[in-house]
Amino acid sequence: MTWSVALPNLLVGLREGLEAGLVVTILIGAVRRLAPWRSVVGVWLGVVAAVVVSLSFGAVLTFTQAKLSPVAQEIFGGVTSLVTVVLVTSMVFWMRRAARGLSGDLRERVGGALAAGGAALVLTAFVAVAREGLEAALFVWTNAQAAGSSTSPLLGALIGLLLASGLCLGLYRQVLKVNLSRLFTVTGAVLVVIVAGVLAYGITDLQDAGVLPGLNVVAFDISAQVPTGTWWTETIRGVTNLNNRMSQLSVVAYLTYLVVVLTLFLRRKPSTAHAPLADPAAAVATRPRRRRLVVAGATVLIVLPVAGAVTWVAIDHRSAATPVAGDAVTVTDTSCADDWVDPATGATVYTVSNTSSHAVDVEIVLTASNAVVAEIEVLGPGTTRNLPAMLGSAAYHWTCVYAGAATTTSPSRTAVGPPAAVAAAIVPATEAELAPVLAEYRAYVDRQLDLLNQQVQALNRAVSGGDRAAAKNSWRSAYLTYHRIGAAYDAFGDAGAAVDGLATGLPAGVRDPGFVGFHRIEMDLWGGRSLSATVDETGAMVAAVKALYAQLPSFTFDPGDVTTRAHEIVEDTIRFVLTSESDYGSGSGYPTAQADLAGDRVLVDLLAPLLSVRDRTLVAAIHQDMDVLQHALATAVTSGSSVADAPPAIRQLVNAATSQLAETLAPIPDLLEIRAQ
Repeated sequence: MTWSVALPNLLVGLREGLEAGLVVTILIGAVRRLAPWRSVVGVWLGVVAAVVVSLSFGAVLTFTQAKLSPVAQEIFGGVTSLVTVVLVTSMVFWMRRAARGLSGDLRERVGGALAAGGAALVLTAFVAVAREGLEAALFVWTNAQAAGSSTSPLLGALIGLLLASGLCLGLYRQVLKVNLSRLFTVTGAVLVVIVAGVLAYGITDLQDAGVLPGLNVVAFDISAQVPTGTWWTETIRGVTNLNNRMSQLSVVAYLTYLVVVLTLFLRRKPSTAHAPLADPAAAVATRPRRRRLVVAGATVLIVLPVAGAVTWVAIDHRSAATPVAGDAVTVTDTSCADDWVDPATGATVYTVSNTSSHAVDVEIVLTASNAVVAEIEVLGPGTTRNLPAMLGSAAYHWTCVYAGAATTTSPSRTAVGPPAAVAAAIVPATEAELAPVLAEYRAYVDRQLDLLNQQVQALNRAVSGGDRAAAKNSWRSAYLTYHRIGAAYDAFGDAGAAVDGLATGLPAGVRDPGFVGFHRIEMDLWGGRSLSATVDETGAMVAAVKALYAQLPSFTFDPGDVTTRAHEIVEDTIRFVLTSESDYGSGSGYPTAQADLAGDRVLVDLLAPLLSVRDRTLVAAIHQDMDVLQHALATAVTSGSSVADAPPAIRQLVNAATSQLAETLAPIPDLLEIRAQ
């Protein structure tokens, strides 16, 4: 479980669980005091019904979002985040005020329920618990979306509920004496910080969906300076929902909410007394709840305009940079933008409607070179999207690449008007251009697999001979060789999993029979397992590598996979190697990252001629970033530390250099995209 993600939900589970638990405790105590002959089964029936409703609400939120389009999911997540902010803000203020008077209120209401009958008692318990359960379900669900985790938020909430249950049980038995007012003040202040992050996250969702402006008006971007995946960065992100890159709107909203609400909350003094309700039938405590909802909602409505005003000032509204409205064009089953009129130079936004029965990629293309200047990838049938373009004084035409139908093009037209700065056009790659790259890379993989075959045999001999030190050295050599062929992993499929599979995702983890290959042997060698028990594993490894080598001629190296792997190799290094997820005891993370980098250099060098034609500066920038990362990794390897034990300065140096390289490599798939024929 990730504690940084679980902590916010643990606090909510504790607070909401205490609120609901105190309600149940007081209800049961009131029944036994006011009517000792009555059973408390009705209270528990109401509690169970409320729990079922709350869980069902969480399921409805999950499945509702799953059925929505990506844009609608962003809107749904943003709106639920704002609703959560309102509800939780109201909750922390109310619990601060009501902590001392809750008992008197409920006893009055229980008295009325007992007089009305058993059904009224069930309803009282249900309403009191369901109210808190629905709020908790909404917050936990919203925070789970922000955290991107499936289990930690739920486990955190469960632990909080269990702690709350224990406290309530102790209070009921008068074993514990807890200052509820002070407890709710401390947890409330922490929740205000957390909810400020939920507000910022919700605003980012709405910006991603295009509902709010300013997504690209960045307040700060420290992705290259701050490492990702470390315990301290993940703790900060999990608790605050702050990211390395945030828009000005989300930052201003975060700070405004935090300053306004935290000031009001900490200055607000809890009431010293809370008189019992004189007439429960006439005053069911709805007005205080409505009032706190209004106050919380008004707070959010004040925060958003203030943040929006700051963002509006920050956005450059100069008319020269603002695209003008373009013409509407239509894609049909047999034509591509035939209704396109003579274009003007400069920035234009075209409205593209797909009335065909196919999904289609729509491109604006330079007629002279077939270079793409603007495109929409996968425009679904019956949908309309905007396509911004910057056109110069040249001839252009539209190309529509259908899924399952022949490609169509529009007539060529020349843009007229004042000279305008245009974005670099991209000439699509062809399979013929990439064929030599694939042939050379296949030959490289062949040589590496031949070397790997010899190294795993040496590993098997060392294990069979009982020489653990030699076995460790052979394992390192073989493992690093395998990592130098990272671009071939997608072609290996199941055969590759038998060589380099992780225990993550297997039903029994490291004890699963499917956990075989390098990492199983690594765990045995560095975990002290008897070498006689490891012989079978190394023997299976030899067989797996031989099978991999024998199947090489049949492996299909897809051109698209090769172009994307240059970036993905570094992403895998960040995701698995620099987080120690793929380390099962050897501490070889930094040498492994060096091997990944060496393999990536080979691939980039093979792609360099094609890249240079499309971007004259990219290859030099890639080599420069690779050299920086190589220097950082050499420093890390010289230190002799594993990734987990490396000094913070070394970790930050390597993580920053790796992230920068990943960003520099990111354009390669677009530059070498193969156009469907």
